[in-house]
Amino acid sequence: MKQLLLVFLGGGFGSVLRYIIGKYLNSAETGIPYGTFAANILGSLFIGIILGLAAKNDSLTQNQTLLLATGFCGGFTTFSTFAYENHVFLKSGDFTSFAFYTIASFIVGFLAVFLGMFLVK
Repeated sequence: MKQLLLVFLGGGFGSVLRYIIGKYLNSAETGIPYGTFAANILGSLFIGIILGLAAKNDSLTQNQTLLLATGFCGGFTTFSTFAYENHVFLKSGDFTSFAFYTIASFIVGFLAVFLGMFLVK
């Protein structure tokens, strides 16, 4: 039960922070979801750091890892919003933004995880 509460608390905090970032960074004028992109990339960096610390000499406990990686990062990052925003790009015929957003999200996201793990080595 304690582990469920840790995931719940971390996820709630991550979701609220993602909402705030999206509110201030997503552009209504251009339709470019800078906030979602920033949250997903920061979340990728954070999970790389968190899981890197967890793997490094057991620096984090299982409960800390659940709170931060599963809870916070799970709530902070969002695949469903990413998928919806890409749907909007495709529906509007904005194939350039679709391609750039999708490719940049995957490449920069992967690099952020690797960077996070590298930073804690």
